[in-house]
Amino acid sequence: MKIGLFFGSFNPMHVGHKIIASYMAEFSDLERVLFVVSPQNPLKQKISLLNQYHRLQIIRAEIEDNPKLAVSDIEFSMPQPSYTIDTLVRLKEEHPENEYAIIMGADNLQNFHKWKNYEQILENYSVYVYPRSGFEISGTYKNIHIIEGVPQMEISASFIRNSIKQGKDISYLMPEKAWKYTDEMNFYR
Repeated sequence: MKIGLFFGSFNPMHVGHKIIASYMAEFSDLERVLFVVSPQNPLKQKISLLNQYHRLQIIRAEIEDNPKLAVSDIEFSMPQPSYTIDTLVRLKEEHPENEYAIIMGADNLQNFHKWKNYEQILENYSVYVYPRSGFEISGTYKNIHIIEGVPQMEISASFIRNSIKQGKDISYLMPEKAWKYTDEMNFYR
């Protein structure tokens, strides 16, 4: 099975995340998209990061009815901060029958050369890049596939967190079940 890996802290999951994942599952050659919840991104600080199990549960609740979307906690048992190459190696060891590809925005592609063992990633895995407003996709790399047509949304998890903290109604910016879980648990207030 060809599986796209959508890495992120998902702090919290918002409609943009769900749109990207479902678009990749429906309109690319990926058979399934796996949200890989990262306990800590090595390029980001851990400030205001919701507990990893809550972030996992929010996604699990939101995608439970879609067989083309899944969520993984594989990085929870790995050394932190988590590095993509280490996760890829572990996934391939545990499921050698699968082919894995990374899903990333054009903004992340600009910093890709800073990733641990990025050359090894490009040599052994495909990278599916979706456009992001304000970020040009430049350079040519082996195994980089530009996926056109992915809806672009000017929304971020930090905007969601700050809006909740300010008491704003962001219920339309998060998928329904994700919002319900976040609201009931009083997260980010």
